[in-house]
Amino acid sequence: MIVTMVRMSNGANLDLEGATAAFLNGAETYLEVPGLLFKAYLRSEDGSTVGGVYWWTDRAAAEAKFNPGWFDGVSAKYGAAPEVEFFDAPVVVDPVAQAVRTDPPTL
Repeated sequence: MIVTMVRMSNGANLDLEGATAAFLNGAETYLEVPGLLFKAYLRSEDGSTVGGVYWWTDRAAAEAKFNPGWFDGVSAKYGAAPEVEFFDAPVVVDPVAQAVRTDPPTL
C-alpha cells in the first residue's frame, strides 16, 4: 500500500470555514479515482498549510492522479504549488475491524 502526503502553503488564506467549503467543492471528484482507497483533506491549526493524505492500492495509481493537470488545478485553487511525498505503508492497524493488515482493504 502507498500513502501520499500533499502539502502546500495556504496561499488562498482560507480560514477553517473557507477551507472546508473549498475541500467539499472538489471532494466528489475523488470518488471514482482508480486505486484510491481513502482521502482526508487537511488544514493546519494555524491555517498556514493545507493538503491531504491519500491511501492508494499502488504507486502507479497515485502517480496517474498526480499529473501536470492536477498540479496546475490545485495550484490555481489554493494559491500555491503542492508538494507530494510518497510513503510505503506495509502495516496498517484497523481498530474498527480489530485487525492488523499487511494488504490493502478490498475496494
